Amino acid sequence: MGQVFILDGRSRAALSIVRSLGRKGFDITLGEEFKSFSFYSKFVKKKIIYPSPSNKKEFLNFILNYIANNKVDLIIPVRDQCTEIISNNLDQISKYTKCVVPPIESFNIARDKEKTLELCRKLSIPHPKSVLSSEINGSLDELKKIFSLPIVIKPRISSGSRGIQVVNNWSELKYKYQIVSESYPNPIIQEFIPHGGAYGVSLLFNKGNFRAFFTHKRLREYPISGGPSTLSEGVRFPEIETYAIKLLEELKWHGVAMVEFRIDKRNNNPLLMEINPRFWGSLETAIFSGVDFPYLLYELAMLGDCEEIQNYQLGKKVRWLLFGDILWFLSGRISLPKIKEFVKFKQKDLRYNIFSLEDFGPVYGIFYESIKSLFNIKRLTHVLKRGW
Repeated sequence: MGQVFILDGRSRAALSIVRSLGRKGFDITLGEEFKSFSFYSKFVKKKIIYPSPSNKKEFLNFILNYIANNKVDLIIPVRDQCTEIISNNLDQISKYTKCVVPPIESFNIARDKEKTLELCRKLSIPHPKSVLSSEINGSLDELKKIFSLPIVIKPRISSGSRGIQVVNNWSELKYKYQIVSESYPNPIIQEFIPHGGAYGVSLLFNKGNFRAFFTHKRLREYPISGGPSTLSEGVRFPEIETYAIKLLEELKWHGVAMVEFRIDKRNNNPLLMEINPRFWGSLETAIFSGVDFPYLLYELAMLGDCEEIQNYQLGKKVRWLLFGDILWFLSGRISLPKIKEFVKFKQKDLRYNIFSLEDFGPVYGIFYESIKSLFNIKRLTHVLKRGW
């Protein structure tokens, strides 16, 4: 089989890609800026430590040098930074290997929540009432005429719910706006949406043409206020699937993306929250349900197209026990019903995101990496800043 170079080994999605393609006999090279838990998978043939993508020039030069001097049939970025760099330099990357990423113009719109909201307005896709940074004219006091409390101050570009501040009292507004602005310039303001459920629609497109989708429901999240799923289930939700496809068709998308929705508890209406313009943490749920996005992506890259998938098994669940679901359990009030839910380790149609008897190495790796992170201020801060 082919030689595949997967970036962003720290990501749960990267491990899912490793296992999906590794089981099919692909030779897997896995890269990251440090030794990550996914490196311990039995399917990884070669491990690469590369410069931090934060240094875009150094990272790009390393990747170009590697793929120029090693056989690589397909390179797969997973997280935002690597996807952005690869997309922005696709002409150079394509001289040496195949790669399926969105056009940089489309990526920049999808990654930026303000630009995404502008697109939602254009396409009449329901979303929270919002004031964009370009619409904040001088005084924040004008927001009192637009919103009822609480409201949310949200970074235009961030992940894992980082940087979000909730304003419950107007006296907090200027202070919290300044806090967000210092780390994330020009934030947006939104109404607070009471949590009535959360869904994600994952998709694969071929140069603007739909190829596959999968919808999951977040049964549990960390942070509990809204964040990555720690227990997810494959479902159908035609209304939001239509919205997600409409968005990516407008963007002439190429490759994978996941569109997030929240149900407004006040009226049960779904509202678009953001687009993840790359692979997503709950990828394993799609694979377990029969939509093997990594292999479809490989076919698309190597053959120019792949089969169209619109049906999959419903009710398949994937649990991120280490350590997302443990953090979910420890957050908020611990009650007897919560304990009973948490200790359901064996359930029908349940698979674990990292834990696998077939491929146990990453379990050792996640504990090893977590212990090391306790002594790494940068990585520890990144984890603790998740949520709001």
